[in-house]
Amino acid sequence: MSENQNAALYFVDRHLAEGRANKPVFREAAGEKRQFTYGALAEQSSRFAGALQRAGMRRDERVLLLMLDVIELPVAFWGALKAGVVPIPLNTLLATSVYDEIFHDSRASCLVVSAELYDTVKEALPLNPFIRDVVVVGGDAPDGTRSYADFMDGAEPGEVALASEDETAFWLYSSGSTGRPKGVKHVHGALKATADTYGTQVLKIREDDTVFSAAKIFFAYGLGNAMTFPMSAGATTVLYNGRPTPDTVSSILAQEQPTVFCGVPTLYAALLHYWETDGKCPDAPLRTSISAGEALPAEIGRKWKELCGTDIMDGVGSTEMLHIFLSNKPGDIEYGTSGTPVPGYDVRLVDESGDEVGPGEVGELLVRGASAADGYWNQRGKSRATFEGEWTRTGDKYERNEAGRFIYCGRTDDMFKVSGIWVSPFEVEQALVSHPNVLEAAVVPWRDAEDLEKPKAFVVLKSGADDGTLDALKEFVKERIGKWKYPRWVEVVEELPKTPTGKIQRFKLRQGA
Repeated sequence: MSENQNAALYFVDRHLAEGRANKPVFREAAGEKRQFTYGALAEQSSRFAGALQRAGMRRDERVLLLMLDVIELPVAFWGALKAGVVPIPLNTLLATSVYDEIFHDSRASCLVVSAELYDTVKEALPLNPFIRDVVVVGGDAPDGTRSYADFMDGAEPGEVALASEDETAFWLYSSGSTGRPKGVKHVHGALKATADTYGTQVLKIREDDTVFSAAKIFFAYGLGNAMTFPMSAGATTVLYNGRPTPDTVSSILAQEQPTVFCGVPTLYAALLHYWETDGKCPDAPLRTSISAGEALPAEIGRKWKELCGTDIMDGVGSTEMLHIFLSNKPGDIEYGTSGTPVPGYDVRLVDESGDEVGPGEVGELLVRGASAADGYWNQRGKSRATFEGEWTRTGDKYERNEAGRFIYCGRTDDMFKVSGIWVSPFEVEQALVSHPNVLEAAVVPWRDAEDLEKPKAFVVLKSGADDGTLDALKEFVKERIGKWKYPRWVEVVEELPKTPTGKIQRFKLRQGA
């Protein structure tokens, strides 16, 4: 291998030679509101690499990054890549028991943790035989740990480890909506693959863009939004270390003036409700907004365009594929669909026998592209079931219409039949949230007195709506999508169960059936 294909060279160090050393790469929207340049990121990430090596971290060992979205997170991520160490950004919203399981499963040698999150994991540390170093960011170091400042103090910049594009670069843990956490292994080349496809050809990221992703960096979607895409073009990212509520997001949009906003359907719905009742769309120079994580209800997209003047480009991606591979595109947006394949990706729909289905038929979505994961860590059976040669099974059910656009129907395990015909929970949910009194909805199969499955809806009503809405909702759905698809039962709940990344956990609702 003659050329070093370590991803840190392209995303970080390249910008110095191209004259961006003094350009901001990150700025924080909270706390001290620090600003960091490409030059500072290059220097600090090299020092972090040196600090890892000084601490005895060897090539291919793992470092856990349990960190809020602050400047030290990209420093640690890219610094680990430079050292040939494998960074694992972790979901910041998990329980101690889940962290304990991940710590043991990954066999990581080092943990870098934000001070605000340390108490959640401290009980899991004494019994862990693998973690040798705990580095605390943004606060005092408890006994048995050291501060980030001490860890970095006096460290000499390390050389960038020689790596091929096919070598494991980092992991992300994914459990989907259920199940044991899975370590998803991604290679160096996958990062540039997503930048060259979605980032360049769909998002059309530019050097003069300022990006704000409400989705956090630990989330594959957020990692692409906040680091891969803007850093591929020399753009700037706004980091926010708090929870993205409608009021905080509105404030950041107004103050930081991003040109690109990245959210998830739940947040878009909450923002629209907030602006309709308590304010208005902030005056930000947005040229586009994007959505992923779950399919975007058509009504939310239309309302966003009406209030903000720009479209939401809805797409679908996965941790296994690293980012979006199916998407609406600038000037080619049809709400209620996930659009068409991103250039560089191929998709197909298959039935239970693996045969391709035609237009108007429902099948499981399979995808192939250069950003596919290298498999799951230590879960061979799941790897073999998900990664079939060049193709990756998504677990999503889709329908392709005559125009070639893909329409989301639900997760494979969420679909069910009524009178022998497949029902898409998402289609019923879209109809429900288009009612002016409904904020969110989830639909699951429920057994009636004859032990037959019918749709049941759980809805979160907007403030001011009353339960008299419920019978009207049934008629509303009948008129919009068909009499046999309407929910036979509608139950009002204060909130829907969700994963930390905003996906509705329908299995928790089904458990009450």
